[in-house]
Amino acid sequence: MRWELEPNPTRGKMLGAYALFLLLALFLLGLIFLAYGVPPLKAYALLFSPFTDTLGLAEVARRTIPLLLIGSGLALAFRVGFFNIGAEGQLLLGAVGAAYVALFLPPGPWTLPLMFLLGGSLGAVWVGIAAWLRVRFGANEILTTLMQNYLAYYLVVYLVAGPWKGRQVFGFLYTDRFPPEAQLPRLGDTLVHWPTLVLGIAAALLLQALLFRTPLGFEWRILGENPKAARYLGLKQGRLLLLAALSSGLLAGLSGVGEVAGIHLRLLEPAQISLGYGFTAILVAWLARGRPLGVLLTAPLLGLVLAGGDALKLALSMPFRVVDVVAGLLLLSFIGAEALSRHRLVWRR
Repeated sequence: MRWELEPNPTRGKMLGAYALFLLLALFLLGLIFLAYGVPPLKAYALLFSPFTDTLGLAEVARRTIPLLLIGSGLALAFRVGFFNIGAEGQLLLGAVGAAYVALFLPPGPWTLPLMFLLGGSLGAVWVGIAAWLRVRFGANEILTTLMQNYLAYYLVVYLVAGPWKGRQVFGFLYTDRFPPEAQLPRLGDTLVHWPTLVLGIAAALLLQALLFRTPLGFEWRILGENPKAARYLGLKQGRLLLLAALSSGLLAGLSGVGEVAGIHLRLLEPAQISLGYGFTAILVAWLARGRPLGVLLTAPLLGLVLAGGDALKLALSMPFRVVDVVAGLLLLSFIGAEALSRHRLVWRR
């Protein structure tokens, strides 16, 4: 008896696996809620409350935007075989580029395009360093991109606490507020910056078409699925790998621009700019099975988990870490369901 990989599981098996693990996660969450004296049904209702009103849906959309952009790029990079774990740092570099344009260049109609151009470029250059080290010296990109996250983190801390420090209130670290020309339009009174949302949807559609409808995408898929065959066919593996990595870094940088220009309207401490979007997007891309189009479904799903966790924080008197456990259990249930659906138990003598 052993577990074997099942490349093409049936839809019924996938739905059954997700239903089983979701029920298991809800059962464990119910025990946690009972331990804190909270009725489980009330907590479940709060967890899924973002679906019940306009403001809740807006919160889901706000968290979906960066997951959509980053997840699309990571889906492509993972498909090609470049495991980019540094999207969090690339997001922060994109925010730095946007803040530089907003704070130090003359404002005008060119401000927002320049913010996206510089922010996306910095994200691409940041991951390009790790990609070049992989191609030139065979360095493990998991380690290099992970270490780059810390460098980007402390760069932002240095900027908001030092040369870019603005007028402070209550001791918080941030820059001055961006001028109106550097602020993205929102949907009504919500925090949904719709231009970035449209950009994320367009990026997912474009990468899907590029990956499955063009000669370049065909070469990418060969490289990711069988590097030996790519080498035998004479494909330029370094160029293909570098191009995929730059695309993922570009989209992560654009998400950083959206966060500071659409929500915060200034550069802040890293933990306030990103709620771990760069790491959550890894799961978004993984659940999408390396298909950028699938991110259009998995990004809102993870956005709901994050928004539901915030609803629990606001409505229940529970420690913040317990709420993080709630979100973590739900995410682990998705991972377990995905692993179960893609394997089968085989009996052999």
